Amino acid sequence: MLLGNCKEKIKNVSTAFANAEAECPNRISIYVKAVVLYHLSHAVQMNGCQNHCKLMKTETTAFNPKLYIGIDVHKKSWTFHYQTDLFDGKTITQPANPNTLVEWVQKHYPAHEVTCAYEAGFSGYSAARLFQKQNWNVLVLNAADIPRPQKQSVVKTDKIDCRNICKQLKNEALKSITIPEEQRESFRSLFRERNNFVMGLRHIKLNIKSYLMYCGITIPEEFDNASWSKNFIEWIKNQRNEYETGSLKISYLLKRYEFMYQESLSVSNQIRLYARKHYKKDYYLLMSVPGIGGITASAILAELGDLRKYNRFDDLASSVGFVPGLYSSGDTTIVKGITPRAKSLLRSYLIEASWQAVRFDPVLQEYYRSHYGKQPNKIIVKVARKLLSRIHAVIKTETPYQIGVIK
Repeated sequence: MLLGNCKEKIKNVSTAFANAEAECPNRISIYVKAVVLYHLSHAVQMNGCQNHCKLMKTETTAFNPKLYIGIDVHKKSWTFHYQTDLFDGKTITQPANPNTLVEWVQKHYPAHEVTCAYEAGFSGYSAARLFQKQNWNVLVLNAADIPRPQKQSVVKTDKIDCRNICKQLKNEALKSITIPEEQRESFRSLFRERNNFVMGLRHIKLNIKSYLMYCGITIPEEFDNASWSKNFIEWIKNQRNEYETGSLKISYLLKRYEFMYQESLSVSNQIRLYARKHYKKDYYLLMSVPGIGGITASAILAELGDLRKYNRFDDLASSVGFVPGLYSSGDTTIVKGITPRAKSLLRSYLIEASWQAVRFDPVLQEYYRSHYGKQPNKIIVKVARKLLSRIHAVIKTETPYQIGVIK
């Protein structure tokens, strides 16, 4: 039967199968059927006639084994727990070096698809970027977003923490924060350093005024404000203490003030220069918005990057922190005010910009007046959210801001 034409073989085998089933319909076994089908398939394959029986062709699908790693990161050591898609693993402590973990995985689970997670903190994103180069799936977690059982608030160890992260990772219960590009992360670090200088300058100003009051020296009314002029600095220099050490104290305070002032001025200029060079288009679009100056525009670009990545404004508002806290249970609903989860530095810049925007944009001014009767600091937060939505629209449409436009 195997020496004839392919089609004839198929016909003959099919006929044999039909005859056998007709003779003993109640007794033909599954085994006999399987043997007949095997010979039918074999006959086709031996004669190169696979195209005549496509329905009998089988395909194999590759299966990638998975490895999940939850890491508890510390300065001197890392503790991690691992699981595969089939079984639970062990908890291991290693030196605080991501390369050590990579070598361990390559040695023990080289063919696995690796997914790992660790809490965001002092260690930054360098480990995440190294893991990504190994084609791992990496999640950097906000510690507040990790589900934890109540008993973990009573008993907390590195072993328990990493086991919990690994378990939640395997259950797909974790969501990563955004891992910024290295270039933007560096820009953001410089911008935040500027804020340190600004806070330091504010602190030294308070120290100088406090010491003058301590010595019984009254500051003239024209100088008693937040803006320090050159005349005020000269007035302070001319103040003489009865004792030499008192005069030296004022002298050193003024030197610290001069240093902080010059450094904050220098870093501000460098930040604006960098933003104009690397984010030129978006920088000038942002500058068209009332209340947004060079530093605030740089803050938006440093903290958020390209606003086009936010398809929904609600996602952008949530990222900045312009969403309310809410408690609702049954018939009880309590609005708690804006969430503490925010980019607090950027949010403060936008609120400050809103005070300027309501002076120049009649639509925002009208929106502010529509909430008259509420506390001004609460109204301005609403204005800041609306201003942020307009900033988002300016970047998405790449159209400069138009004062007085309602929508």
